Amino acid sequence: MVWSSGFGAGYFPFASGTFGTAAAMPLAWALSLVRPWWGWALAVAAYTAVSVAAAHRAGRLHGVVDSKRIVSDEFAGLFLTVGLLPFTWQTAVAGFFVFRLFDVVKPWPASFFDRKVHNGFGVTFDDVIAGVYARIVLEVLSRLGWLGAMPDDGVGALLSRLLSS
Repeated sequence: MVWSSGFGAGYFPFASGTFGTAAAMPLAWALSLVRPWWGWALAVAAYTAVSVAAAHRAGRLHGVVDSKRIVSDEFAGLFLTVGLLPFTWQTAVAGFFVFRLFDVVKPWPASFFDRKVHNGFGVTFDDVIAGVYARIVLEVLSRLGWLGAMPDDGVGALLSRLLSS
């Protein structure tokens, strides 16, 4: 229950997804320090796998598959949103708002996971997909120089090399 609630953030009396996303930011910053990129990817994959199991168990205990108290999925989505970008205040603010937008709007296939997959996987992966969409937006903002710094390794460096050749 501690994990699925985002270490208690899910118990905030209103807007638990928003507060869960805010609570995830310090951990997202800590993950931004993990090098090389595959170390970050392993950490996020492990976190997401544990979140699937924790969300499934918490949903059963709360009697609601996607209980408002479950916010570990917001953590996973935010990690994907800001991961491997230089962690500037602009990245944090844009990542927060763009992720929340996609998490609320739930474009396909996030909406599929939200409406049709009634277990911990569905609870978590609608946010993972929202995080991927938000990450695409942040990558564009980063390439335009709007996030304060250009990526210097990982996905950013790979994309830079591909685009410059």
